[in-house]
Amino acid sequence: MHHHDAPHDHGLAHDLARLQWQALQRRAALRWLIGAGAVSLPSAGALVLSGCGGGGSSDSVSMSSGSGSSSGSSSASGSSSSSSGSSTTATGCSVIPSETEGPYPGDGSNTGASGSIANALGLSGIVRSDIRSSIAGATGVATGVPLQVIIELVNTNASCADLSGYAIYLWHCDAQGRYSMYSSGVTAENYLRGVQPTGSDGAAAFQTIYPGCYAGRVPHIHFEIYRSANTATHWSNKLRTSQLCFPADVSTAVYAGSGYGNSAANHAAISLSNDGIFSDGYSTQIVTITGSTTDGYVARLKVGIAA
Repeated sequence: MHHHDAPHDHGLAHDLARLQWQALQRRAALRWLIGAGAVSLPSAGALVLSGCGGGGSSDSVSMSSGSGSSSGSSSASGSSSSSSGSSTTATGCSVIPSETEGPYPGDGSNTGASGSIANALGLSGIVRSDIRSSIAGATGVATGVPLQVIIELVNTNASCADLSGYAIYLWHCDAQGRYSMYSSGVTAENYLRGVQPTGSDGAAAFQTIYPGCYAGRVPHIHFEIYRSANTATHWSNKLRTSQLCFPADVSTAVYAGSGYGNSAANHAAISLSNDGIFSDGYSTQIVTITGSTTDGYVARLKVGIAA
């Protein structure tokens, strides 16, 4: 927005630089006001929206440093805005925006339903590719449309070279919008959580189910990046936290089937353009997906970090 309350003759470049500086100042002030609140999850209170995804709180408004703002609007192409903290190199490789871990990370940063620290990263067997079953004595199995998620980690400081030997911790809700370790009915489970190291091609693959859609959020998957599987044991070691999302038509097709509770209605009431995380841009976070509800889906995303 241009300011017309004072004359100027510095030209367009000066105006753009000033506007960019003002935007950065506003975001810095917002982050200062929020402070550490993005980590103190259950106490977020009015900052989180009501939803069915565990205990009546969702992660659509609480933010970590550089997270998406609900005040922005997405372009038709879903281009990522600077408020998400992404940057682009000369080769077109972008740093994945940093997003909130939400109330249900299970990474040792908060307490679960039992009142003790919830840390799936400390469980025996958490390094695994198939995350549909619970582990470490828990026996639950998440059911839903099969989904393979393949994340390719690349270095934005080295012409998008693949990053091998890193690790991805990935988690999401089940078909009913519940998060294991936190949500009523699945507090004793730890399914839909797992760690995978990246191979020589920079890729980590997870076999899971298509996530449900709970009130207030579009369907999404959370992930954290670690330097290695050995350091993926506690949230304090993470390099970055973000979220990925899905094309709306695929979610609509999935939720038309059975087993997804209120997902169809919840999904119809929201879109990527007004989701609290993705409304400021999602071009680097939306997956490329193939498959069908009958055969299952394969979702791919290239994720850039400045290594």
